[in-house]
Amino acid sequence: MDYVKAFFVGGAVCALVQILMEKTKMMPGRIMVLLVTSGCLLGALGLYEPFLSWAGAGASVPLLGFGNLLWKGVRAAVQESGLLGVFRGGLTAGAAGICAALVFGYLASLIFKPKMK
Repeated sequence: MDYVKAFFVGGAVCALVQILMEKTKMMPGRIMVLLVTSGCLLGALGLYEPFLSWAGAGASVPLLGFGNLLWKGVRAAVQESGLLGVFRGGLTAGAAGICAALVFGYLASLIFKPKMK
């Protein structure tokens, strides 16, 4: 049942993003920023944790989950070291995912040759 919930929640997030892309003039980069900031905002309001515990990977894998991860890191770092935590908390919490994206993106660029359209 956990897989079914994760599938439908992740699919609903993707469907909402697709609707935004089709029905508005928002560029994909702005939609990505909207998702990350929405995850941060929902985490700050305390609404994302119950949603995450219910939906599992369907809520933690999309960009909403990345925004919530950044929020958790900033909150923990601010409690630990004050205002300086605002600048280092999100990067510390998201370092593994950011590093993996860079490494795998670089490896993909070595394997595949880009073509101009």
